[in-house]
Amino acid sequence: CVYGAARTGSHTLQSLKEVLMSEKVLVQYEVQDQIAIFTLDDPPANTYTHEMMRQLDECIVRARFDKEVEVIVITGKGEKFFCAGANIGMLAEADPDWKYCFCLHANETLNRLEQTPKLVIAALNGHTVGGGLEIAMAADIRIARKDSGKVGLPEVALGVLPGTGGTQRLVRIVGKSRAIQMMAEGSVYGFDKAHDFGIVNEIYESEDRDSFLAQVLEYAGQFRTPGKATKAVGLIKRSVQTGAELPFELALALERELQAQLFASSDAKEGLSAYIEKRTAEFEGK
Repeated sequence: CVYGAARTGSHTLQSLKEVLMSEKVLVQYEVQDQIAIFTLDDPPANTYTHEMMRQLDECIVRARFDKEVEVIVITGKGEKFFCAGANIGMLAEADPDWKYCFCLHANETLNRLEQTPKLVIAALNGHTVGGGLEIAMAADIRIARKDSGKVGLPEVALGVLPGTGGTQRLVRIVGKSRAIQMMAEGSVYGFDKAHDFGIVNEIYESEDRDSFLAQVLEYAGQFRTPGKATKAVGLIKRSVQTGAELPFELALALERELQAQLFASSDAKEGLSAYIEKRTAEFEGK
């Protein structure tokens, strides 16, 4: 998955063909059994540059439009890192205006991930710190490989705040007081502690990254058709992600509108019929 645009540094515009031929693939995109897998791939720590974030953005849009994709899994390449956040060398060289636009685009990208009406699972195969945790928090479910890394938002040590949604998503997960404490201290935690805080949903024991990813894909498989009504899953996500930011009465109105869409769907008809007929529903995601 490669997205052509202006390059960082000289910001010299290239033709799309030139960029596609020269730009390294930093986000691998593959589809297995209706599950799109995004792999952040920039060793050794999978830190993200503007190029990587653009490619992630393109992968999100691609998966949105792909009717064969019903679930998205995002993970990191290698055994040690999911993602260690933004590339510090890149930020040190850039001017403040460019860094502002970089953060703006990164925010827009993670908002697209969060609002995509397909379930997103972050498979945390290793250290997930700084912007890496910010990416993970934009997913719907976070599953970690036991004892493989730490999580945290230590940006205060650089004299900055977590600027890719970290201050806002963390408080919505752990609460105001703990979020301030974690970010002001710049603390990092093992996955067990992150699970206690509610940052991580599940922890899997596995020998290596490949076996861990296989476990995550097996879990993700339950959210595919024909066993699951994927349209209902997608609208449950949208109702929660959007509704949680609205006044309660407006959130209820949103819920009713999304429910009306589902009542008119083929899957709702199938689900109700299967229940009455005492058989297993065969959903189509429609």
